[in-house]
Amino acid sequence: MEPIRRFSSALYSAALEPWSFLDLAGKSPLFASPFGDVFFQADNGFWFLDVLAGELRHQWSNQDELNAELKSRSGQDEYLMITLAGQAESSGLQPGECEVYSFRVPPVLGGSTDVSNIEVSDFVVALDIAGQIHKQVLMLPPGTPISGISLS
Repeated sequence: MEPIRRFSSALYSAALEPWSFLDLAGKSPLFASPFGDVFFQADNGFWFLDVLAGELRHQWSNQDELNAELKSRSGQDEYLMITLAGQAESSGLQPGECEVYSFRVPPVLGGSTDVSNIEVSDFVVALDIAGQIHKQVLMLPPGTPISGISLS
């Protein structure tokens, strides 16, 4: 299993289009996690697009901080979800060159974050769907129940 996924600039551009509700200006994608979370470099340091939470966060001031975090076991679990990715691989799921792991039912819609809810998806499609869902959820008043969702 590859803990770091690298894609072409064209794929990043297509995958990140639905995330325009976040400030991606001046941030260049470096690589992605096995679940499609994107790490960016900018003039002020390094940023993390958390696809699960639908958030973009400034996490590290420099490359050394980023490297140290991703070398630590806790950083690998938090940012790469390495333990869950390893479980997915052990269950027979293996992403191809332009694929990542994703959740059949996104956790933001009540899906679990365990292996039984993981599938392999095209990187662009996975981020496109996640971005659209998070944008729509952001527009809902807090506490709005979500029901009647059907994903196929």
